[in-house]
Amino acid sequence: MIERVDSLPPIPVVAQKILSLKISTDEGEQALFKLIEKDPGIMAKIIGLSNSPIFGTGRKILTLHDAATLLGTKRVKMIALSLSMMSSVVKKQQSLLDVDSLWKHSLAIALTMATLVECMPIDRRPPEDEIYLSGLLHDIGYLALSYIDPQLCDQFCKRLAAEPDRAVEDIESEMLPMNHSELGAALAKHWGLPESIVAVIRGYYKPNNIQEDARHSMIAVSGLAAKLLPAFKDRIVEQAKIENEEWKSLGIDPQSADAIKTKVLTHVENVRHINL
Repeated sequence: MIERVDSLPPIPVVAQKILSLKISTDEGEQALFKLIEKDPGIMAKIIGLSNSPIFGTGRKILTLHDAATLLGTKRVKMIALSLSMMSSVVKKQQSLLDVDSLWKHSLAIALTMATLVECMPIDRRPPEDEIYLSGLLHDIGYLALSYIDPQLCDQFCKRLAAEPDRAVEDIESEMLPMNHSELGAALAKHWGLPESIVAVIRGYYKPNNIQEDARHSMIAVSGLAAKLLPAFKDRIVEQAKIENEEWKSLGIDPQSADAIKTKVLTHVENVRHINL
């Protein structure tokens, strides 16, 4: 399976250009908008997202510039990146993998990670742009599987539908030569993405020194987000039990847990009603 990762498409040219932009400048911001406007599909999804209840705007957003004002340019950049990368590994032929539901789940994970980071001490927060990109790409291994072996992916999707009470991980271990996290990490490395993003997609990371603590905390944030939102599609609705020490490990007051859980469930409901 790892050998066949090399058969996957290279990182899209648009994604390469977006990654290289310094959006802290007016020139970089305008260049970002021009790149997005060249892809009507990505632009439509960003504008559609800005009109969702997630961001609570009271007016209709019709332009990319208005969407960026509402969402923030960094967030627009990460959403455009993830959509570009995900679309590059979606084959034209139909498969049983529900790509729209997968993207909605990934968006909910990214929003959940951002919610957790907002509750962390400022000096311990991972970079905002990496939080969004890693959250949005964390399940891209399923798309890689569908691209590399569509027949196996379809068999896997059928098992998920036939056994809704079983953990996804258990079915993966029985059917797949490697789990979707490892496959997604291999794809991220194939694309030359930063190791911090690769590590979050893979799902684990052991820091070698104190300078890498921020990277390690991002892994912890993604792990906690997965417990708060453990579903692939709509298989599981209950949030997993989270011990006080897990909150404290990120510098989050456990007394904030109920408010965070409520906010996450609101994210899920709002994401579910987005029209893509």
